[in-house]
Amino acid sequence: MDRHPGGSPDTVTVLWCTTDGDERRKAHTLVVRAAAGLMGVAPSEIWLEHEAGGRPVLGGAGKSLHVSVTHARGALAVAVTGLAPVGVDVEVVRRLRAAAMSRAWLDPAEAAWVTALPEDDQSVAFLWLWTQKESVGKALGQGLRRGGMSRRVPLPGQWPPRDGTLSAPRRLPGDPGVVSAAVVVGGGRHVIGVALHGGTGGASCADDVRPDVRLGVRRDVRLDVREVSPTELG
Repeated sequence: MDRHPGGSPDTVTVLWCTTDGDERRKAHTLVVRAAAGLMGVAPSEIWLEHEAGGRPVLGGAGKSLHVSVTHARGALAVAVTGLAPVGVDVEVVRRLRAAAMSRAWLDPAEAAWVTALPEDDQSVAFLWLWTQKESVGKALGQGLRRGGMSRRVPLPGQWPPRDGTLSAPRRLPGDPGVVSAAVVVGGGRHVIGVALHGGTGGASCADDVRPDVRLGVRRDVRLDVREVSPTELG
């Protein structure tokens, strides 16, 4: 890996890794290093701050970038882009009361999809939707408030997903200015959701395009999800 992990500012770069502790500090380290790589500067020229509502923002040379940070038990992920507000969420795959949780919290169409799957698939399917909802809430700057759990996100075009294969980024039903996608990583042990808020009507947004999604903002969006080594974060 390059010293400063990153990609193009025209790309939504998602970096993730497993870790044996201190996820918050390591996630902060990773997002600063990724931003430094995008801007071509030393990490010391960028720092991480938080708005009053908790949204992470970069100061210094990285202030033109949008970032999102997430961590779960033993895993972390960051998203960095120069395009538009972004959100990312990572969850550990574990056994859930997925059918009951889906009926209680999700949109009826989503709940019907989850509960129609074999029981062994329902937990990861619930997390597939949950991580996208979390990511959309972060991209919108409002979390899961105002009905965030019932806010519909795209159902996958095919199931089950292949490990490490990102779903086609697709616009949200009823909100074409936002796109979201999800991916199962780590041999099926984690699910990552990512969302981008274009902030426009998104009239030119394609329903299902992979790997590029026209948002009707400035450019095509390319989603790049990569794993990094925990040892590189100290």
